[in-house]
Amino acid sequence: MSALSIIIKGTFDHTFSFLKKLREKPYMKVLDEFGKIGVEALSSATPVDSGETAASWNYRIETFKNEIHIVWYNTKRTPNGEYSVALLLQYGHGTGTGGYVQGIDYINPAIRPVFDNIAEAAWRVITSS
Repeated sequence: MSALSIIIKGTFDHTFSFLKKLREKPYMKVLDEFGKIGVEALSSATPVDSGETAASWNYRIETFKNEIHIVWYNTKRTPNGEYSVALLLQYGHGTGTGGYVQGIDYINPAIRPVFDNIAEAAWRVITSS
């Protein structure tokens, strides 16, 4: 029979240091900054009539199990409160007189650069010494 032996040299100091830093949640400040950047991007890209919809963007940071999400949302609703005006602008909608207003894809192009930078910035904060 052959024997298997494993020899480990060194310590787990770097691993423990990394995990301790994660516990302190240094990435939350970065996520908060990107939440604000996303609100600004969405506000400036929102089609303007009265300006109310553009001014109604906000965000929140949610944690669920092992996941963290930035949720951007718009509080401007139709007069009856039933629909989000921002989503009606994005996807289009029927009119009360039987017509249709074509949607304008303004959300995705506005928020894409924010998405592209979030993971990199958060990782940079976590791995910096």
